[in-house]
This record gives sequence, C-alpha cells and structure tokens, in this order.
Amino acid sequence: MRLAVNLTHQGASELARAAERLGYAAALAPEGYRSDAASLLGLVAGQTRRMALISGVMQIPARPPGLAALTAATLDSLSGGRFGLGLGVSNPDVAAGWYGAGSDRPLERTREYVEIVRRALAGGPVEYEGRHYRVGGPAPVHLLTEGFRPDLPVYLAAVGPRNLRLAGEIADGWIGVFTSPDAVADAVEAIGEGRKRAGKDLAGFDVLPSLPTAVGPDPATAADQLRGQYVYLLGIGDAERNIYCAMARRMGYGDAADELRARLAAGDRAGAAAALPLDLIDRTALIGPVPRIAARLAEYAAVGVTTLGVMVSAAAATVEGRLAILEDCAAALEQSGVAG
Repeated sequence: MRLAVNLTHQGASELARAAERLGYAAALAPEGYRSDAASLLGLVAGQTRRMALISGVMQIPARPPGLAALTAATLDSLSGGRFGLGLGVSNPDVAAGWYGAGSDRPLERTREYVEIVRRALAGGPVEYEGRHYRVGGPAPVHLLTEGFRPDLPVYLAAVGPRNLRLAGEIADGWIGVFTSPDAVADAVEAIGEGRKRAGKDLAGFDVLPSLPTAVGPDPATAADQLRGQYVYLLGIGDAERNIYCAMARRMGYGDAADELRARLAAGDRAGAAAALPLDLIDRTALIGPVPRIAARLAEYAAVGVTTLGVMVSAAAATVEGRLAILEDCAAALEQSGVAG
C-alpha cells in the first residue's frame, strides 16, 4: 500500500514537496468550497517531479465533458504524464446550487461523461448523442494538446453498490471518503463485480480512500480536532440528499446525523460537533499515536486498499501542523509493514 496527500490550496507547494520527499506516491486535490482541483494541481505539477497528481475529485456538474478532457490532457502534459482524472457527480444540492446543473440519473450521466472524455483523449473529433450529453457538429470536441497520455487513468468517486460496480466497469480507480475497513471490503467486492462485467480483474485498479487524520497520544482528543470537518460535510444541503448523511445512516449512526442536523439548524455548531459519536470518527479516520495509526493502515491494506489518502487539512490549521501529520503517517506506514 502507498500513501497520498490530500491537499487544499493553503501551503500546497510546501506540503507537496515534503510529501514527495517522504515517499508519498500521489497528491490529491479535492474540489469544493475552498479551491478547485485544476488550479491547485497545476501549481503542484511545477513543484514536484515524481508523485502522481489526481483530482480528488473534479465535479462532473461543474464542467462539460469536453472541458474535463482538455483539462486532463493539459495537466498530464504539464506534469510529464503524472495526472489521474478523478470525477464525481457531487451532492445534488451542490450540483444545482453551485453549477445550475441537474443530478437525476447519476449513473447514466457518469457513464456518458466518461465515455466522451475517453473518446476525446483517444484523439480525433468526437460526435456523441446521449441522453444527458451531446457534443459534435461543426465544432466537435477535438484535443490538439501535445504530450499527454491518451490512456491516462480515470478514477470515480462512488458510494452505493451500483455506483461502485460502475466504477469497476468503466474506471481505473476508486476514490472513497470517510470509509471504514469493513466498508472498503464491501466496496472492493462491488468494484470486482464491475470489473468482471468489463472482462477484467482487479489487477492494476487503484483503491484509494481518503481519510481525515489527526495524530496525538489520545485518540479521543485527536478525534475532537476532526469534528469540524465532519460537521461541514454532514451539513451540506438537504439532509435527505446529503451523501455523507446517507453514509452515516448506513453505518448505523442515523440518530447522530439527525441530531447534528437539528443542532446546526438551531445555530448550535458546537453542539452539532459534540453530537458525533467518537466511534463514528474512529471508524472512518486515522486518529491517535503513530503505532495506532500503523495498525489501522494495516487493516486498510488487508481489505484491498492500494493507495490511502491522508487528509492533512481536516485537523491542523497551520502548515507546520500538516507537515507533522505527513511525517507521522510516513513513519506509521513504515511501522505497518504494508508499504509497497
């Protein structure tokens, strides 16, 4: 198993250089309220030489597929062939509220989108008539970018079984978030079913969950540093459409998610954070001292994780604090015996 660093724009250059020096295999850039993925990865491309660069993830509603293909080709060329295109359909309320886009039939949308992107990367003009996307005509999608890989890897963010099977069928990797080892095992099984549907096995498929991380002698105190991140994500949009609330319910924490939302609605953000059970955080994050994190890394490797993303921005507000997390997780991987 390898490590990746999950970056925001704050301190990205220094953190990316440090991660590469420590042997991290990849840098991921999420896309949300703080920063977009393409700008951040363009910066990191110029600050690093070896590590892979993965959008984790570019939101499908934010870009038409032709632009996503062009962005992928540009970043792959700029980085000397190190880019991986991570895509996700996003929260339905974000799709509508930020991008004015629809979110119905997400599996169909994703399949069409990826097909157009792959055709564009393969070269030549693209004509496509789908239910959700139509490109072509007098000015079809046609990439003239030089120096990119036509077969650059495509990752999908996926949660439910059908979406996970789709990822296995049409993608080269899966990006997960806030997921326990048990949930990863289930995800890998569903991904494997999708691979079989495509006539492939799991060889070469990158299983990449990203986990909030806080290092410290006491796991409970470390977990407290992550509560704000959980509140932020569980609080996005409508509770019934929020994918993170749905994940919490599937894990058996529906009452806690409801209480968190109720306290947020009342303006009590501190109470919302306190409503999160320690067990929920512990199951879906890396918390505690280095030996404990090493044991957790071994658990994730055992269920099929090939790359594990370390979310350094969930706990530490300073660049120095995030650098310390990078160093501690590199030490934990060494202790775990699963580095590869």
